Amino acid sequence: MKSLRYDHEVIAAWIEPGERVLDLGCGDGQLLRYLEDSRQVLAYGVEKDPDNVRACVANGVNVLQIDLEKGLAGFEDGYFDHVIMSLSLQAVHNTVGILEEMLRVGREAVVSFPNFAYWKHRESILQGHMPVGEDLPYQWYNTPNVRFFTIADFEALCAMHGIKIHEGLGFDRGELVREDHNFLASVGLFRLGH
Repeated sequence: MKSLRYDHEVIAAWIEPGERVLDLGCGDGQLLRYLEDSRQVLAYGVEKDPDNVRACVANGVNVLQIDLEKGLAGFEDGYFDHVIMSLSLQAVHNTVGILEEMLRVGREAVVSFPNFAYWKHRESILQGHMPVGEDLPYQWYNTPNVRFFTIADFEALCAMHGIKIHEGLGFDRGELVREDHNFLASVGLFRLGH
């Protein structure tokens, strides 16, 4: 198993033992495996990529192969305690729709995403290039990302749609950023509700 990502520990701290958790865009299932082992959650993943689905199965994670762009119609209202979308929100077209679906099927939603307003990203743009780095690892021509947004943009979107931010954190290279998240944080991590 790969080493644990810093955000997985933060997410786990927000989840009570025994909760029902759904991870959207769960990749290889590493986060769900960690939550099952450390928090004894009842975990399900949703993943589109066939290779990642196979990796989830190899990791012993319950996974469904679903295209998130089509919504979560197969899940009943309020069934999950937490619905997670870790570093995947920027790769969906229907951002508002998926946030609303997350809060329909879950009591709380947890999302993380790369912050396009991060100072190193701004510096890259000033030098005439799209940013590439640890949190934006793709070139402009092969990125799966369809949205580039900032922490401030995300907070404004939540306010516009009545989504309550219970907690918002910023990180830079795995370290907690204590001030000016929109400028100093490369990743935003949010706990959301109604």
